[in-house]
Amino acid sequence: MVSSTGAAVNELRAGRLAGARTQLEEALTRNPDGLSSLSDLALSYAMEERFDAARHLLEEVLARGTLRDQQVALVNLGELYALEGYLTAAAAHLSSALAIDPGRAEPAYALWLLSDVRGDRAGAALFQREALEADRSGAARKDLIFLYPEERLHVEALVAEGSGEVGNATSRWRELARGRFQTLAQVAQRHLEEP
Repeated sequence: MVSSTGAAVNELRAGRLAGARTQLEEALTRNPDGLSSLSDLALSYAMEERFDAARHLLEEVLARGTLRDQQVALVNLGELYALEGYLTAAAAHLSSALAIDPGRAEPAYALWLLSDVRGDRAGAALFQREALEADRSGAARKDLIFLYPEERLHVEALVAEGSGEVGNATSRWRELARGRFQTLAQVAQRHLEEP
């Protein structure tokens, strides 16, 4: 998921949700129209698997936010839909996010992951190029906040594979294949079996 402001982002990354939520609620008290803080508050709810509450806040951001706010909300909504198995809805939200600003790497990373899960090699190759071109330094990838460690492992395996780091990619695919999410385990197994 994408943090919109960086406010409380260190707390969120560290999993200190109560501290993050306190900072975000204080920011919203000072500025009730602070949609960036509202978006990050939604992220904190998603990290607790309170997906309905997160979705409600993200839809509010989508309805009232700037284009950047809307892009963040669309990426985060896309991830929520993907996690719940609504891959078509996820793809629609992520494609809309990418259309807002094709120069941002976050929607391209999300579409790369989604294409890989769907077994869409052409789409995965396209979004790989777009993500890596938009994020030459890797900074955007580092800033992504994932609800589950397996999601980050998936990204890192794809990046290693795309960079020709066979050993690194293989070890990450093996770890993912042993993970708790059957869909990602199957994706990892497919990568391990490919020549």
